[in-house]
Amino acid sequence: MISIIIADDHAVVREGLKRILLEEYSFALIEEVKDTEELISAAMKGNWDMVICDLSMPGRSGLDALHQIKKIFPKLPVLILSIHPEEEYAVRALKAGAAGYLTKNVAPKELISAVQKVLNGKIFISQSFAEKLATDIAQESGKAPHEILSDREFDVLKLISSGKSVSEIAEQLSLGITTISTYRVRILKKMRMKTNADLMRYALDNRLI
Repeated sequence: MISIIIADDHAVVREGLKRILLEEYSFALIEEVKDTEELISAAMKGNWDMVICDLSMPGRSGLDALHQIKKIFPKLPVLILSIHPEEEYAVRALKAGAAGYLTKNVAPKELISAVQKVLNGKIFISQSFAEKLATDIAQESGKAPHEILSDREFDVLKLISSGKSVSEIAEQLSLGITTISTYRVRILKKMRMKTNADLMRYALDNRLI
């Protein structure tokens, strides 16, 4: 019997994933959680085979959850599930320790294949994205500005770009206002931009939000 935690803030998504999994693994133990805090708590209480985690959840992001899980349970595989396209987020997730990256629009068709591959100790990415990675490596292309940000800076960039104030971001990430302001300055410097409006425009142009 396999045991899986599904972390997503939308109940309908969790229920859909659970149904797909139970069709293939009828005796699976599946725990549903809605945010990072519940995910970490659940992970601490059991001996799980894998985690399926949404990238964008209320409070701390899926990347935060991934970092913490890999720190506490380095061998526990985490499959990232996201509405965001692979070309923008998959590499970042894989570098952070994810065992795979699956977009929600293809999840109904590819979920079982992804789970089977991850449970067998392999990395799951789509065939099309694997081909893109191979092309990018061959061309040794330069990095886009947002790709040089740390994961925390990247989280702050997305929140700024979505129109949140420094105080709102600080509250959501459970950090101090001064800390968020420091991250903002670093982001602007690294990306060679001057204002929040520049960041918002960049994020929209690059489909980061």
